[in-house]
This record gives sequence, C-alpha cells and structure tokens, in this order.
Amino acid sequence: MSTPVATKSHSDRLKKYALYETGADLSHLDPHELSALKHLVKAAKIVDDIWYQQQWSGAAELREKILNGDDEELKELFEVYKGPWAGDDHDAPFVPGVPKRPDGANYYPEDMTSEEFDSFVASLPTAEQREQAKGFYTVIQRTKDGLQVVPFSEVYKHLLTPLAAHVNAAADELEKVTHVNRDTTENKSKTSIAEFLRSRAAAFVSNDYLPSEENWLRLGTFNNLEITLGPYETYADVGYSLKASYETYIHVRDQHASGLLEKFSDLQYAEDHLPVPEQYKNKELIAAPIVVVNQLYAGGDVAVPMTAAYNLPNDEKAIKKAGSKLVLIKNVQEGKFKHVLTPIAHQVLQPDQLQYLDKNAFTTHILLHEVSHSNGPHHTLDGHTVRSQLKEHHLALEEAKADIAGLYVSDLMVKKGVIDDVTQKQFWVTFLASAFRSIRFGIQEAHGRGQIIQLNYLIAKGGFEFNNDSIFSVNFDKIEQAVSDLTRDILILQGDGDKAAVDAFVNKYATVEPATRVALDRIDHAGIPVDIRPIYTFEKQLD
Repeated sequence: MSTPVATKSHSDRLKKYALYETGADLSHLDPHELSALKHLVKAAKIVDDIWYQQQWSGAAELREKILNGDDEELKELFEVYKGPWAGDDHDAPFVPGVPKRPDGANYYPEDMTSEEFDSFVASLPTAEQREQAKGFYTVIQRTKDGLQVVPFSEVYKHLLTPLAAHVNAAADELEKVTHVNRDTTENKSKTSIAEFLRSRAAAFVSNDYLPSEENWLRLGTFNNLEITLGPYETYADVGYSLKASYETYIHVRDQHASGLLEKFSDLQYAEDHLPVPEQYKNKELIAAPIVVVNQLYAGGDVAVPMTAAYNLPNDEKAIKKAGSKLVLIKNVQEGKFKHVLTPIAHQVLQPDQLQYLDKNAFTTHILLHEVSHSNGPHHTLDGHTVRSQLKEHHLALEEAKADIAGLYVSDLMVKKGVIDDVTQKQFWVTFLASAFRSIRFGIQEAHGRGQIIQLNYLIAKGGFEFNNDSIFSVNFDKIEQAVSDLTRDILILQGDGDKAAVDAFVNKYATVEPATRVALDRIDHAGIPVDIRPIYTFEKQLD
C-alpha cells in the first residue's frame, strides 16, 4: 500500500541542504594512489547498488526509472536522501506509489512479524545458528518451508563479485607505492591500505568480516588514504537494529592533525571517572586510534545529514578483540559549522551567550562523542548485548550516550588540562546550539531522537532554560550536575537492559515541546540549511 506523497516541492527540499565543495589537496599523492582512487570510486558506485537492494525491495528498480527520466531535481533529491523517503520529514515519500518506509528495510520478508522472527530464532537448534540469524551480515528470507538465514555473500553475490574486483585492482596499484615511514618502530606491526583492501575483498566472498576489521584497525600512519568499505551501520533496520548496510568512505588523511589528537585516545581514564557504580564500567577498553581525514567521495548508506565522524566497527566481537577506530572528517565538520551551526545559534541562543559559540568546541565534542561510543556497557549486567535488549531504542540511546558522555568527559579533560583551547562554557553553549541542528534531522532518526531526549532532560534538570520568546540559554550553575545525572541515567539503562524502563524513559523525553517547536520554526523561517550536501571535486583531479 502506497503512502501519500508529501506536498513539499523537490526544490524546497533541496534548498534545505547547502551545496559544499568536498575535496582536498592531492598533490602529495603518488600516481599509483591516484590510480587506486579511480578504482575505489567505481567500487563506491557498486556499493550504491548494494545499498538500494538492502533498503527496500523496490528501491533499485525505482532508482533506475528515475535516473532514466528527465526530472533532474528528482534525480538529485533521490541521491541526497539515498532513496525515496525524506529522513528529515518523518520519512515522508516524495515519489508517487512508494509505500511507507519498511522498518526492517529489505532484510526480512515484508509480511514477517517480530513474534514470528523471535520464534524462528528460538527454534534454531544451535547457538551458532541463532547468532547467524541475528547477525550483522545475513538476510532472513521466506521459503515454502518457512524462514531461512542467507549470508550477504550469497544474496548480493552478483554485486559483490565486481566490487571485489575493483577493490583488488585498487590494492594492486597501492602495492606499487613506496612508503617512507613504513619501517619505523610505530609502523612495523601495522598494515597497509592495500592489505586491508585485499582482506576486505576476501570477506565479500567468505562473509567473514572479522579478519579485515582487524586489518582496518591496524592501518599504519604511513598510509595516505583512509578507506572505510563494507557493511557497518544498522540504522536502516529500525525494528531490530541487527542488519548492517553497505557503505564506503574514501578519504585522504590529514597526517598533521591526526598526530595532534593522540592525547584523546586514553579511553580508560574517561571510563574510570564516569558517574556510575563500578559494575557499569568497562575495565577492558582498548585505546582507540584517531585519524583526521578530508572526505573525497562516499557511497552506499550515506544519506544526508553528512557524517562528520564515525567510530567503527559496530560488531561487538571485533570491538572486544581489536578495539575501534575514530575517523574525524575535517572538511565536513568545517562546512557544518560555517553553513549550519553558526546561523542556528544566532536564532536560538540568548545574545550574551553567543560569545561562547566556538568551532573548536564543536569539533572537539564530535571527537569526544565518537570516543564515548566505546565507553560504558556494551553488554548488560546479565551478559546480553545492549543492542539485543534495547531493540528499537538501542540506537537513539547509544547516540544520546555518546553525546552526553562526551560532554561529561569534556569537563574532565578541561579540569585535567588535557583540553586547554576550549572552556567548559564554550562546550556547553555550543552543545546547546548544536542540539537544534541535530533535532532538525527528525526525531525518528537515531541522532535527532537521541538529541531531543537530551535537550528535554537537561531542561527538566534546569541546565538549559528558555524565555517567553523561546530563546534558549545555559544555566551555568546547574548544567554540570544535569550533564552528570543524564550520563548516569543512560549508562544504567543500558547496563540494566530493562526494556520497560527504557520505554518509559524514551516516551517521557522523546517529544518536541512547544518552546522547542517555536525555535525550530524560527530557524526554518530564516532559511537556514538543515545540513550540507557534497559536491565531490576530486573526480576532476583524476581525469
């Protein structure tokens, strides 16, 4: 059954996203690295094809029809949203005949109920089979005999085969590059980008992604390129948050900026000082490598809003064995601060607090947000994964956890002297302005939903305030305790895995209150973009 098409015009939707040239200086790259980039762009276009098969059973056919049509704005809009639904407008379809966005994407039969899935999983005879059914890299299909589990390597074989060929071709080129710093003490045990790509291409055939995840996590600083490629995020699986979508990011490393951020990799210090009882703390954290990059290209599940940073992998097995890695996308962050956050702040903040709006506070909190994904419980106190117990609320609570724990940790680091170029007032005020930036993505989306929960909680605790004109401000006397309280509450909810308590918490705070709505309307009426959308300039540099 199709859903009525939203009334907003294509041009109005496109205007919500400011065009932003997304590129970088490539003059230092070896000719073989440039040749590898050509293959990686071709690979990214195949990742697009896989994503559309994952998103919805009709997405690939619809995309082909749109691309072969003559509506240029619709083509552009479909690419911006990476599909026929507007994520910033309650997933409203903007193409006639398109149904409501399926909660399970195309990972499960459309007529499957959650009860049927749970019963099917419980009926499987071995723990390994049950794990596969709920794993990141499988699809559930219906046959005449009932449900069955099929690995990605079989479902998408027709696309993964040419994808692997382009990835291996890129590795061929990169193996010809001589790395000056390869033999340093730091890099002797590290992997090259070519080694990672070879192992990732093998994973497309074997469906075993763990070895290549380890290679990605061990990439040495001698590599000029930073490539993320594979099934990672589970946002499209709204119902279960189990199945991973394919994506790729092609970056060039900013070696100087990366070196400056090593001081933030001490996760255990932050963990030890979290405001929760000891049983909720993770005692086996692995220091996360931090890489600063400039984005060149992206494909797959990469709809707006543009990702400014990410902490991967999400696979709990990989995290336990090899940790995680934080990638900060410098050129994207700069575009968001200039085109979106700064004008928003002038619409919603009390004028005398605008002095505390700060770009370094914005980018450093993004860093701390991603670092904080590794902090706190990933398993409940009784041994289940947090993901499996919180179900549809897992992603929103995880994003809220990373946000608020990152803000809490910023206070620790300012007091410790690790952060000496941003004050706590700058962190708090910039965080408040950025809350409105995230909420505009829509509260059905994990980041926006997590942010509205935080905003309402901090208002309830007196940390944030607003006047009769819906102008917001930070109460500097109450915000520190409010941040601590929220950090504590979310971490305990995750560690306990009490779904009923989580339901009550989300239902209480995940609403747009009148004052917030007035502020959001004021932002919209001012014509401020919701986010940026990329113009990838580097393809011209490869010609």
